[in-house]
Amino acid sequence: MTEKEQNVKRFLDLIKKSRRGKFKIYVGMSAGVGKTYRMLQETRTLLKNGIDVKIGYIETHNRKETQDLLEGLPIIPRRQLFYKGKALEEMDVQAIINLRPEVVIVDELAHTNIEGSTHEKRWQDVMEILDAGINVISAVNIQHIESLNEEIKHITGIEVKERIPDSVLAQADEVVNIDLTADELILRLKEGKIYEPGKIEVALNNFFKSDHILQLRELALKEVASQVERKVETEITKGNVLRHERFMACISSNEKTAKAVIRKTARLANYYNSKWFVLYVQIPAESMDKIALDKQRHLINNFKLATELGAEIIKVESAHISKSIVEQAEMHHITTICIGKPHLSLFKIILATNVFNELLKKLSAVSIDLVILS
Repeated sequence: MTEKEQNVKRFLDLIKKSRRGKFKIYVGMSAGVGKTYRMLQETRTLLKNGIDVKIGYIETHNRKETQDLLEGLPIIPRRQLFYKGKALEEMDVQAIINLRPEVVIVDELAHTNIEGSTHEKRWQDVMEILDAGINVISAVNIQHIESLNEEIKHITGIEVKERIPDSVLAQADEVVNIDLTADELILRLKEGKIYEPGKIEVALNNFFKSDHILQLRELALKEVASQVERKVETEITKGNVLRHERFMACISSNEKTAKAVIRKTARLANYYNSKWFVLYVQIPAESMDKIALDKQRHLINNFKLATELGAEIIKVESAHISKSIVEQAEMHHITTICIGKPHLSLFKIILATNVFNELLKKLSAVSIDLVILS
């Protein structure tokens, strides 16, 4: 692409951005902190100030104080779908676009839509609404952020199935943390303000343990702080880039190892608001006619995960791993290479072929950092 074409593309991107709706996300450490309640409070304030705001989708979870606040607000009727013989409801995206309110409230951003919906996920519905020039206020819990999936599982012992890509959060014009102390949240639970009485004891002994809440709270605070920092860098400095980090995750065909390296590199890139890549060097022993089908499937799944998290995939066929890594790092102006711990398969390959020292030497010569991830 020529410099002239790049300038035209930048200008077109600016036009599209100006036409796009503004996006605000409330982030919480768990259910019950008050995200939906806060959105409804904001809805009432906007209405009082003459703003055309409508409820696209809200989930009160039968919480009385939330239901009371919803009373009398303009709600766009939900779309009815039939799935496995049952009548179910989803947000009516087309009705929202046709009505064109100035602002629409969309709860449960990580929700998976019923089969037969236009989009698989609600966050994709939100992207369509934003592209139509409508402003959106939404909400999500920290455990639904894709790159935090393993950390959440480690903290709570629960694997969260419904997740949103980090890139969705990065597109928000404003991210607000709804914060409570662990004691305040547990008190709300005990008072029946989060779940019905029959579920309280189970919740207290599982997800709502004090140490779990503290760690989730820390993750939520860090995530929102990271988003605010990104906003400061892009807006306060008026386009002057403060940092130029570019990360590259080097993965093997090992499913778990690659997934961990991808997610942790995504977190680093997200923190520094930087472009990042995933490199897979396909050695002759893993060529298409030799690689095991399960390993091939793992690679495809990990490439998909990396793409969802915002990475650009680089696939190289070579018997010289260290040389390929350095070549790709230089070609893509990488500042930091991320790799798994020594007991992981890619390291085994490196050590077995006696190229680890060669890799370090090459990286040192070109001033590229090497990060070894657990």
